[in-house]
Amino acid sequence: MAGRGEPPEGMPDGLSGGGEDEYRSVVFDESFVRAARLQEYSAQERMGDHAQAVRDSPPQAAYDRAGGRGDGRAGSSTKQALLLVLLVVLAFGTAIYLGVRHPYQPPPVTRAQPLRTTVIPLAPDGRVPGGEPDDLFARSPAAQFRPGAAGIGLPPARRTGHFSESQVMAALTTVKDYLVESSLDPDVLAGRTVRPVRILLDPDQLEQFDRSMDGSADDGRHMATGWLVRFGPAKVEVAGSKTRVRGGLRVEESGADSLEVTSDHTFVYALRPTGSDARPQADGASLFTVRRELHFRLDRDDLRMHRTELLVSYVQTGPQACSADPAGHLRPVLAGQQASTGGPAGTDPYATGLATAALCGALAADAMPRPPDTRQDPPGSP
Repeated sequence: MAGRGEPPEGMPDGLSGGGEDEYRSVVFDESFVRAARLQEYSAQERMGDHAQAVRDSPPQAAYDRAGGRGDGRAGSSTKQALLLVLLVVLAFGTAIYLGVRHPYQPPPVTRAQPLRTTVIPLAPDGRVPGGEPDDLFARSPAAQFRPGAAGIGLPPARRTGHFSESQVMAALTTVKDYLVESSLDPDVLAGRTVRPVRILLDPDQLEQFDRSMDGSADDGRHMATGWLVRFGPAKVEVAGSKTRVRGGLRVEESGADSLEVTSDHTFVYALRPTGSDARPQADGASLFTVRRELHFRLDRDDLRMHRTELLVSYVQTGPQACSADPAGHLRPVLAGQQASTGGPAGTDPYATGLATAALCGALAADAMPRPPDTRQDPPGSP
């Protein structure tokens, strides 16, 4: 083991450690000299006054010789990484800016189509018969109809190419709930609320629904009576007997992502006049018939959220005068009354905007309750 102060590679040859120990601090061997790093001034630099023979190395060079970074490759790599990050951020910001500033942005995607509505009043020929609700139902074509929601039956649910049996049943159940809330709920019929119907609609249709409720118009797009059944406020009320209903539902797959359900139901209401229209000598209740043929579409989100899109609403109502506006409320002709002789509101073919035509039909005599003293002949009799 080398002694104190020995050169890095041991004692040089020919030198002993005897009495010359006092010179060991100033004697350098070849390996020690090679390890030294000195920078000399040039001859030109040494000609100056008070010029030193050598100059000190910069701190970074001394640090490198002492075992630190031997070159600038690490610092260069860091700079390149920072430059790359800067370029990525610049490119990303440019893409966002161009996307925002692009003058031809595509329109927002709206999944649900707007509702198309047709409401046709059916005018009676003569006076509307009146009486007690149960007696009127028994003498009308609604005698065999089932009461209330029981008349909205569900067909068997069968799986389709892209939807399971449970999903098909979910579509049928949602549509039935919509029919019950929009056709049988007493508060909806009286015009006191629309919320039970609204919460069953796809959010994309809510703006059209709200506009139809707040500002109904006979334009095929914003008729409240296309969405639900409601009667003129403070005019009529539903009598005690339950509404009679008959109809059916049909479901089919319209694509890999949606089901379509078609409903066709006839609702027969027993109505009495109320408010200023109620008279002591009134002829009792009368029947009012609403046939609703509705087309629904339900995508996978609608099935999961228990909601639907109402695409088409075709409605026939009677007895109702052709001159009555059916957009906001249904306005029945009540017991003992007769429809006005005037025809439907005129249609102006020169008007711009959405083309509409006032529609009206005649209520068949067989659709009214039979007189009490008339018996129905058995089928097949001459």
